[in-house]
Amino acid sequence: DEEEDYMSDSFIKQDVRPGLPMVRRMKEAIQKEAKQKEANEKNRQKSIKEEEKERRDLVLKSALGNENKGFALLQKMGYKSGQALGKSGEGIVEPIPLNIKTGRSGLGHEELKKRKAEEKLENYRQKLHMKKQANEQAADQFRIRFKNKQEERKMEGDLRKSQRACQQLDTQKDIVVPKETWYWLEPEEEDKQDEEDKEDECTSSDLSVSEKLRILTAYLREQHFYCIWCGTTYEDSEDLSSNCPGDSAADHD
Repeated sequence: DEEEDYMSDSFIKQDVRPGLPMVRRMKEAIQKEAKQKEANEKNRQKSIKEEEKERRDLVLKSALGNENKGFALLQKMGYKSGQALGKSGEGIVEPIPLNIKTGRSGLGHEELKKRKAEEKLENYRQKLHMKKQANEQAADQFRIRFKNKQEERKMEGDLRKSQRACQQLDTQKDIVVPKETWYWLEPEEEDKQDEEDKEDECTSSDLSVSEKLRILTAYLREQHFYCIWCGTTYEDSEDLSSNCPGDSAADHD
């Protein structure tokens, strides 16, 4: 045998890139599998139902001929192929389609399935609606809680402002002890022992922030003729009542 010429065109044109033999084998395996599947499909013996369906479809697709007795009678009465039925041609042109029941379910089963599907869809819609309502209620409750928290923080700030003003005005009148302990601001720095004692003791007042603010506002107006909302000290009660709009933030808005 002659030695192969490695400089020939047949050798140079060969694709020797790494991995190509593996890809080629995979493609060949896929093609072989597809051909085998096609051959199995052709050789597969059709069932009786499939054969009946093929024969029925073939007959339904073919037009009626003169050998059909019904069609022959129509032609004798003047009917022509493609013409609508009826004396004035207002009837149907195509025959009524043939609907053959192939399943084993009883009469009304399809209507029952349709009704169940509609009920299932309606239940799903109701669940979505209830979920939407629940989300809206949760969002409304969150907004209400957030608004209440903001109002509470603002009220606490107004109370601290009133306590600070009360302490300054009481001090100016040489009042050493407040009328109520919460009328003044508590010291910012306290001993740890005092804090532990306060935790064990009951609170001196069960009043809410709004009640404390209302009481302290009335005290400042009566004792010092001072309006926390105006930020003004009036000369007397008459001057206060005539020039101050009211004793709450809502009256000053």
